[in-house]
Amino acid sequence: MSSNPIMDAGLRDKIISDPNAVLEDTDVMRALVAASEQSMGSNIVDLRGIAMERLEARLDRLEDTHRSVIAAAYENLAGTNQVHRAILRMLEPHKFEEFLLDLGDEVASILRVDVVRLILESVTDDNEPSLRKLGDVLSVAEPGFVDHYLTLGRALPVRPVTMRQMRPEDGRIYGAKSQYIHSEAALKLDFGAGRLPGMLVMGSEDPHQFTPQQGPDLLAFFAGVFERAMRRWLS
Repeated sequence: MSSNPIMDAGLRDKIISDPNAVLEDTDVMRALVAASEQSMGSNIVDLRGIAMERLEARLDRLEDTHRSVIAAAYENLAGTNQVHRAILRMLEPHKFEEFLLDLGDEVASILRVDVVRLILESVTDDNEPSLRKLGDVLSVAEPGFVDHYLTLGRALPVRPVTMRQMRPEDGRIYGAKSQYIHSEAALKLDFGAGRLPGMLVMGSEDPHQFTPQQGPDLLAFFAGVFERAMRRWLS
């Protein structure tokens, strides 16, 4: 080592007084390692440098994973708060008509979906005047319609929550908005013994809002609360 340093005296003194500042700077350390490799020549393999590169790559992967985990946690927290606010709003009305109108308006807005529809299986005619005044939120379907819709007519097990990307083939569920719906969450509803099932459908113009890869837990919880609220009205 030369006794006559060629480095600027001020910079040299600063490094000597606080060497951790150099060690913690990734770019500076990478430049020093590269300079060291050049000084050794091309015929020498620097195992320490190779190990350092691998450690840096592993650290980068860990940091990416850390950011992904944090982002997912924030997303889950936001989704939980969203569902909780929608449930509180859903439980406010004291009349069934208000309950349904809120479902298609305020609750849909909180959940950030474009359309909410409630389908009840029944032998009652969908065109009865008592149902028409409830708007487009509620519709009546023949027995067996819910399972057929959830499985698309295929011999598949019916899941409580079905999330999928789709383009409705007819306007029975979404009406005039069918052409804009590109994904949906369909929740099968159990209203208790002796009653036909129902279905709550949430449609979105965003094809990525509901996909089969998403976890159904929050929507399953929402469906459970909705079932209990509906049992109160049906009784």
